[in-house]
Amino acid sequence: MELIQGIENFKPPQAGVVATIGNFDGVHRGHRELISNLVAQARQCQLPSLVMVFEPQALEFFSPASAPARLMRGEDKVAALSDLGVDYVLLLSFDEAFSKQTPEDFISELLVSGVNLKHLIIGDDFHFGKNRSGDFSLLKTAGLQYGFEVTDLASVLSSCERVSSSLIRQALADADFGRAEQLLGYPYFIAGTVVHGRALGRTINVPTANIPTQRLRSPLRGVFAVHWEGMDGSRYQGLANLGTRPSVNGEGELLEVHLFDCDADLYGCTARVTFLKKMRNEQKFAEFELLKIQIGKDIKQARSFFQQLGTENSK
Repeated sequence: MELIQGIENFKPPQAGVVATIGNFDGVHRGHRELISNLVAQARQCQLPSLVMVFEPQALEFFSPASAPARLMRGEDKVAALSDLGVDYVLLLSFDEAFSKQTPEDFISELLVSGVNLKHLIIGDDFHFGKNRSGDFSLLKTAGLQYGFEVTDLASVLSSCERVSSSLIRQALADADFGRAEQLLGYPYFIAGTVVHGRALGRTINVPTANIPTQRLRSPLRGVFAVHWEGMDGSRYQGLANLGTRPSVNGEGELLEVHLFDCDADLYGCTARVTFLKKMRNEQKFAEFELLKIQIGKDIKQARSFFQQLGTENSK
């Protein structure tokens, strides 16, 4: 798969492409169904498949303070799309000029001239152009004019509900990780690279691996029992705090993971942290000593959870 940043860097194949457009945050079951259809159609047409995504996402551009939490960082989205067999991912900049583009210009400049579209596959809720005024009907009409086909796919349902990023965010906010996994098609995780922190955890014998979340806001906040899977093959159980660390005047969101029975140097390591159970909400303690006491309780509770989980899995 090839990642192209900016339409100006994409050289459209002379025969054209089969494409889809969207945020694809989380690359959940609904997204996977659409991408599966995209790849199958592209193979049938003997054309490359192309997925167009935007950075930032539209709501992050218009209202960053109230935009929905990101389920995954961009790097993981691209990797997931690659795993699904996509040929090209085209990353487009969502800026002031793009936000004012009419649906007609969107079609003629981006879809026709920009990527040489031959077939477009979209979800049944797809809208585009200024004020989201473009829809499936307009695309069908334009297809007759410019010579491309359009297919809209019905939503994937789970327990009679439409699988969506919003529904997954709600499941995660409720700490219903089983429901989130059902909707995503995989256990929820946050991935990233360990960076140097303030080393406060070491002063209370609870060292942490600090991972920037690389998004405006995550869909989780609190203290969790987690599973750590390093890209080097390492696997650990642990306790994680995801939030702004109010007790130590933290700045910005950070994922801090204390790994059980681990003395390895993790700086610079890349890992995937899977969330299994919420222990409690993030809270501010008046004294550092009180935080230390609570972390001790959290570790004991998390170890007990893993012990019970191991017993259940062995049955």
